[in-house]
Amino acid sequence: MPLTWNDFAEGDALPTLEKAPGVTQLVKYAAGGGDFNPLHHDYAFPQAKALGSIIIHGRFKYAALGELVSNWLNHGGRIVKLSCQYRGMDMPDKPMTLGGTVVRKWEEDGEKLAELELFVKDAEGKNTTPGSAIVSLKG
Repeated sequence: MPLTWNDFAEGDALPTLEKAPGVTQLVKYAAGGGDFNPLHHDYAFPQAKALGSIIIHGRFKYAALGELVSNWLNHGGRIVKLSCQYRGMDMPDKPMTLGGTVVRKWEEDGEKLAELELFVKDAEGKNTTPGSAIVSLKG
């Protein structure tokens, strides 16, 4: 069912989303996004060798945060604003947990809004990609 205004409160956690993209998924993402930097698909690339691995695209994690929020809304509203900061590297085939919390809920000019604090945590639990979103709900 679509999310409604009465379905959540400030402090509520969003359901988590688990991801562990492999090289094939990263190459497909690169094809869609146009980011063919070898650091994201070529283990022989000098920077990847220095790191010991290729890394997941930052924009992949940004898109995954959008998926997290969209899944939570379940057609009950729209994303007004989505942002994040890239503060750490995530490696392919390693679990990433995406989640968030409702930090504010308010009405403005007849619109029902909520502010979310978001995260992408790596396999060790480090928040590699903190973010935020503002959503507008239908009802």
